[in-house]
Amino acid sequence: MTKFAQQVILMPQMKNCYLLWYKRRSIIYRGGLTCFVLGGIISCNHLTHNLNANAFRLGANITPIQQLKEKPNQTTVYVQGKVEKQVPLLTERRVYLINDSTDKIWILTNQTNLKVGDQIVIKGKLKYQSIPINGKEFGEMYIEEQ
Repeated sequence: MTKFAQQVILMPQMKNCYLLWYKRRSIIYRGGLTCFVLGGIISCNHLTHNLNANAFRLGANITPIQQLKEKPNQTTVYVQGKVEKQVPLLTERRVYLINDSTDKIWILTNQTNLKVGDQIVIKGKLKYQSIPINGKEFGEMYIEEQ
């Protein structure tokens, strides 16, 4: 009978210990979550006031086509635009005319799945092809995708 009496006396103490542990864990969890959310809000607020948030937006490295004429040959550039024309070549490559509302440029690529009207982003090397005809220069810049 004494074993039973000891178990009955210890059960409420164990129950209280469990409840105390559960409450502490819940408080720690809620406190940690609150700190995490507040830290995120404060850091975003800090970012927009002290740094140029436009530098972190998607597509920040994209060069407008109009500015490509100022860049030297063999420069690696990112260009975003809409496919206006496509020209299949005898090889497995294709040439696409890309327009980004500032200007147009030809893209030489291995991609064959692009269609007229698609919005694309291309990384490639800026190149110049000289085309002299009757003493006049009709060369043009293009991008060869990497």
